[in-house]
Amino acid sequence: MPSGEQHDRSAPEPAAAPARIVLLTDFGTRDGYPASMRGVIAGIAPHACVDDATHDITPGDVHSAAYVLARYARFQPRGTIHLAVVDPGVGSARRAIAAEIDGQYYVTPDNGLLTRVLRDAASSRVVELDETGYHRAEVSATFHGRDIFAPAAAWLARGVTLDELGHPLDDPVLLDLPQPQYDGASIEGVVEYVDHFGNLITNIPGRSVAPDARVAIAGREVGPVRRTYADVVPGSLLALIGSDGMLEIAVRNGSAATLLGVDRGAAAIVRAPAGSQYSFSPKRRGGRRE
Repeated sequence: MPSGEQHDRSAPEPAAAPARIVLLTDFGTRDGYPASMRGVIAGIAPHACVDDATHDITPGDVHSAAYVLARYARFQPRGTIHLAVVDPGVGSARRAIAAEIDGQYYVTPDNGLLTRVLRDAASSRVVELDETGYHRAEVSATFHGRDIFAPAAAWLARGVTLDELGHPLDDPVLLDLPQPQYDGASIEGVVEYVDHFGNLITNIPGRSVAPDARVAIAGREVGPVRRTYADVVPGSLLALIGSDGMLEIAVRNGSAATLLGVDRGAAAIVRAPAGSQYSFSPKRRGGRRE
């Protein structure tokens, strides 16, 4: 499509089940930014089903956005279009991209938001959103979510192919994710996400943790790994394997983040019981590291 040419919105929509678009942003809900994106989508793909994953990502926190996106994307059906915009570099030279990853679609800024879904993918292809005919006619330098990303997601919902939106890209930005370190007698990891409840979710897989292992966080002993929160009295600190399959530190009916005064990056250590050893093989995927 020639640069600047706007696609004919009178073209018939494909005769198929309504496409599904899932939104993730750091825009909050009080200023109307998500509604603006929804309006653009409705103008292009009025029959698309639009769901909200969250608009409460901490502003500019790409690491947390990447974690949350990967957390829920694996449960979505094939063909889902993920519109994820946490974009502290909006208006800069950072690229706008779309991807097909294991049968789902992603529309995001190229700032590492796709790191975790790409890391675990069996198949993927990525394009830069450089076909400007699929952007809004006027593009704000401060709101690409409305003017570039929302239209791209809507056109995908209308049946436009990934290749029509832009040219192939083989070096998407990937965040440098810390990997657990092991020495046979212990695993050293870090907190990689703090959830709404103040649970400290680490990068240590639960499958690597023996049931009778001992856990410490930020230099404080937590004790053995429990099965569930109710295994301790209210207000008590505990370690357990959370619903994501990762080791986490929590407080029953409270916030471990608040109690300990720690955040993402805090050190976590798992010590093996006597006579036991750990092993762990981190998975990495190629790309540009940021």
